[in-house]
Amino acid sequence: MSRVFQGVIPALITPFLGDGSFDGDGFRNNIEALCEHDISAIVPCGSTGESATLSSGEHKSIIDVAVDASSVPVIAGTGSNSTHEAVELTKHAEDAGVDAALVITPYYNKPTPSGMIQHFTSVAEAVDIPIILYNVPSRTGIDLKPETVIELAKIENITGIKEASGDVERVGTILRETVDISPDFSVYSGDDPLTVPILSMGGSGVISVTANIDPARMIEMVKCFTAGDIKKAREIHFELVPLYNALFCETNPIPVKRASGLIGHASGPLRLPLTDMSQANEDMLKEVLQGLDLV
Repeated sequence: MSRVFQGVIPALITPFLGDGSFDGDGFRNNIEALCEHDISAIVPCGSTGESATLSSGEHKSIIDVAVDASSVPVIAGTGSNSTHEAVELTKHAEDAGVDAALVITPYYNKPTPSGMIQHFTSVAEAVDIPIILYNVPSRTGIDLKPETVIELAKIENITGIKEASGDVERVGTILRETVDISPDFSVYSGDDPLTVPILSMGGSGVISVTANIDPARMIEMVKCFTAGDIKKAREIHFELVPLYNALFCETNPIPVKRASGLIGHASGPLRLPLTDMSQANEDMLKEVLQGLDLV
């Protein structure tokens, strides 16, 4: 199975209403606004979408709305630290019509490599859609090592990984060691500031927080790099650095939800235990957005 998504893929926020419920209309509007740009796909229900605080029913509803609203492919976040729940959510996503699933490592449990292989194999065997692994050890407490990724790449519908460990060297290892196993196995940057370095090693694109706020510059940066205009891609990267820093000055998605509200997108409150930005950081965020003519 080969399904390669190239380019910029926003990891969507989940907007909530004042009472804390899912803002379906606002979510739809956000998706439609992003689809006016040349994005490659969208990711609902990822870490940026506060998936850890969504009920199973909300998770499924959000995926349903995303599929209905989007004019680009949908890569649904369907991971869980419960293999049973991950299978259930991934099956629902397939039935809803998504194009692929993004499956995070089982957080908190801290399984061995054998447990990781069995977890992802169980999810992949339950569906026919492509599965993209998601490694973000700073949030999950568990690292999906390259040797485990290489073993999982032997499974036909495990087609890529969102790599957010911050370790660029392992990206090269994964791409080099999977080329004979699964020639189209894709690596996506999970850290916006590492997009250009990962592209330079053969990465397929970025699953991006920043693209919620400045999709035009993110897309131009990746397109310039792909077209061979490395100088221009580097210039855009440096232009975006203040925004990268602002959007990660507190735990994601605290800053990006506030930024979304400031640029006129649906955002709403965060769900506890996440709380609003400090005033000092919000002031800094506003200054960055103004500097980029985003507000």
